[in-house]
Amino acid sequence: MSDTDIRTNGNSYLFYYMILCSYANFRTSYRKLEGISYLVGPGEWICTTAELSEWFRTRFQHQAIFIMDFLQSQHYLTYIRLGRGNLIKFQITDWCKNNTALDYNYPCLKDVIFFFFPISAVHELISMGKCSEMDIVLDLWIHAIYNDEQVQGSDIGPVVYFRNCTGNPLVSYTELGLRWGISKATVSRVLNKLQNKEYLSLVSFTGRHGSVIYLCNYLSTMFSISDVMIDKREVSMTFQVPIYLPDNVTSDDSPITDDQIIIQDECDCVSGAKSCVLNSHIRLMVRKVAKILTAQGFSCCECPRTQYKLYSLSDCENGNLRYSLKIVCPDGRTSYQFELTLAPTEATDKTNTSKSKKGR
Repeated sequence: MSDTDIRTNGNSYLFYYMILCSYANFRTSYRKLEGISYLVGPGEWICTTAELSEWFRTRFQHQAIFIMDFLQSQHYLTYIRLGRGNLIKFQITDWCKNNTALDYNYPCLKDVIFFFFPISAVHELISMGKCSEMDIVLDLWIHAIYNDEQVQGSDIGPVVYFRNCTGNPLVSYTELGLRWGISKATVSRVLNKLQNKEYLSLVSFTGRHGSVIYLCNYLSTMFSISDVMIDKREVSMTFQVPIYLPDNVTSDDSPITDDQIIIQDECDCVSGAKSCVLNSHIRLMVRKVAKILTAQGFSCCECPRTQYKLYSLSDCENGNLRYSLKIVCPDGRTSYQFELTLAPTEATDKTNTSKSKKGR
């Protein structure tokens, strides 16, 4: 929220309200301003008008007061002016109701504060008008879901899910434009800007499939664990969105050689069926899987001696091909087993890959 390159010029007021909530007090304490000590209760805070203008990033102090007047008129807070108008003391409405779990004597640390923010307030504020870039960032952050069995794709990383009761986080730019009160072109510009600044990973698919948004630095901030690398092919496998590969597959930047990939029944196609996947495509997918596993911490995939053994589990008679991929470390003591499924699309040379992983 300290990034000044993210614009705050909007009229949804989500950013301003969250700023005030982040400064609200957890316990009753005193703050001394201009030589006078003021009693500050839970959900309250007192500051100067200059501080308030700095928090809101307004050029003039009367603009910050206007924002406070609007939030008060919408019953999100109440405030009074003290110290001949130089001080602002505000109280967040329903603070104790939303933060009942924090009624204990918690130290008031303004730089590492934690508080519960009602999701209903987010929906109300972003629907009031045009969202700023900062409002969009906060909306994405609040709706991030990680490792939830009911939300598809959340096992890969922290995915943005707007609770459409389908469990599918795929969204279109049209839906986002309506949500944030901006055009599709502006949605594209803002998301690309946030992606370039490494705030999020945007995975977009052609046609009417939509886009999936993953947040960067979410896990390290919320859970103090290492963040994950989002790979488009892994996301495509999870959502079963087709990936189109060219007829002539060339080697990519993966260091894995063809000698490391052992395919049972060496022939032009796996299982020997004409409509099945070409071995060259299979090798490319094995390389991509190895890159994903490397990002997830499988150090064996970085070794040039590791072998990737592919065994066919089914024929292509029903359209789908299942096969087992065994990754064997050169020391002979560690191995990983994966089961992969390939499902053909309307064209035989276009494959839709879906993957379920099982390690041992």
